[in-house]
Amino acid sequence: MPAPRWVARANRAGLNRVTKFVAPWAPGWAVVVHRGRKSGRTFRTPLWAFRRGDGFVIALTYGPGADWVRNVVAANGCELESRRRRYEAVNPRVYRDENATDMPAFVRFMLRKVIQAPEFLALDVARDLGPAK
Repeated sequence: MPAPRWVARANRAGLNRVTKFVAPWAPGWAVVVHRGRKSGRTFRTPLWAFRRGDGFVIALTYGPGADWVRNVVAANGCELESRRRRYEAVNPRVYRDENATDMPAFVRFMLRKVIQAPEFLALDVARDLGPAK
């Protein structure tokens, strides 16, 4: 079961204000830059993301119904900032993996035993957009 919505609201109000500074450069973190489906506003969402092959895999700790996930799927992609680089990410695919096989050991443990979040979003990197601003 993914984290409850109240945790997401609390993170937006507090924790995300800190992680947004760490996520663009720290290993295992990224910032997803996406547009609202209705508002058209640009949002920046810090989260766990890992480079896998020619793309990224993102742990959906709040489940596949989170607004940012729905925005990325509706737009068929997003911009992603990771390790001080920007990427155009396309072809979003939500999938379920009870074993969290694409995650590092510690994150796999957290997702399986603590958070119980078995859903993920895979994105292909269409192109490297260069250094993050």
